[in-house]
Amino acid sequence: MKGYFNKEKGIGISYDDIYLVNGARTPFGKLCGTLGAVSPTDLGIYASRAALANSGMKGDDIDQVMYANIGQSSADAYFLPRHIGLYSGIPKGVPAVMLQRICGSGFETIIAGAEQIALGKARATLCGGTDNMTLSPTVSFGNRMGYALGRIDFKDMLWEALNDTAAVPMGCTAENVAKKHGITKEEADIFAKRSVDNYLAAKARGFYDDEVVKMNSTVFEAEGLSPRKVKLNTKAVDFNTDENVRSSDLATLAKLPPVFAKDGVQTAANSSGIVDGAASVIVAHSDFLTDRGLKPLSRVVASATSAIDPHVMGLGPVPAIRLVLEMAGLTLADIGLIEINEAFAAQFIGCERELGLDRNICNVNGGAIALGHPLAATGARLSLTISREMKARGVRYGIASACIGGGQGTAILFENTAL
Repeated sequence: MKGYFNKEKGIGISYDDIYLVNGARTPFGKLCGTLGAVSPTDLGIYASRAALANSGMKGDDIDQVMYANIGQSSADAYFLPRHIGLYSGIPKGVPAVMLQRICGSGFETIIAGAEQIALGKARATLCGGTDNMTLSPTVSFGNRMGYALGRIDFKDMLWEALNDTAAVPMGCTAENVAKKHGITKEEADIFAKRSVDNYLAAKARGFYDDEVVKMNSTVFEAEGLSPRKVKLNTKAVDFNTDENVRSSDLATLAKLPPVFAKDGVQTAANSSGIVDGAASVIVAHSDFLTDRGLKPLSRVVASATSAIDPHVMGLGPVPAIRLVLEMAGLTLADIGLIEINEAFAAQFIGCERELGLDRNICNVNGGAIALGHPLAATGARLSLTISREMKARGVRYGIASACIGGGQGTAILFENTAL
């Protein structure tokens, strides 16, 4: 393990003998959809139980739980990582921690898990993130102290999550990127259609079958603890549908109005979907894998996090990707697959232009414009998806990255262990 920090480039770390074993995610439910009433904790339990099963592991194998949740949307959210661990069969003596780097939080759990392993504080960690954006509350800050006459004030925390009060709302940062790079609405729509088309093609060939857990209304139980009753808003059995996905054509997309600026490029259809969901992965040391006879999906080579001007926060992946490549002694020519979270179409295109990316190797199974962006879950989803696709294609190196509200970016470099 070797750490790095630089006030201009960012922070990072390279790892030895640490691997992403496998993982799973819930289907991503549309806003007020099938998962709308399921707490983020229960979404995380679904994903974590499936991640353990997909990895050929049991709860007893886990030494630490590293989990993320951005929009606290249940009354017991303070206990979220602990409850996810306990109801996933992880022993009561195993500690849990919640991490938060907004849209990079799923990545941050993997980074933290790998660091704990490198420090000798664990051999295997459960990592991931969960958000139910439907349940994001309407709140009144200060109500305990009372109100002045006629001054009752409530905030919609879902909207507030999209508004950087130090700079501009998230959508406006994408418009700033569009202006900087001369990105047109037509270009943004073309990219959005590509995201949906790639997702539908991947779904048709069964790519997501092993990644998405089938969900039903259930009761989660753990010895000596109160049962957790979970009810989906559906009568369907084995729910596994990413509900945000809707096919379209360029003519229809062209008719949609911009939502963040009068003459802007970002519409509801070329921005990431607001959804509910969770994703979990297992990160472990090679000694643990050898002892258990397990084969991982990928090696976690290095990670980097950078910070930029909040007004163009969508370009955060650019310095993060450059730094992680520098730390690994690689160039973009060495990278066979790239996942950059599609917060906004213009944001991705801006990163594409600044890095000189080959779009043909980016987000090949679709992205957040298609299936949505449950904030804390996205980093884990991207890491799992790219690791699975690297194995399928025989690609040696892949990078997963995301921009982060407030002006940051995180990137993780993975290596295919099957080569």
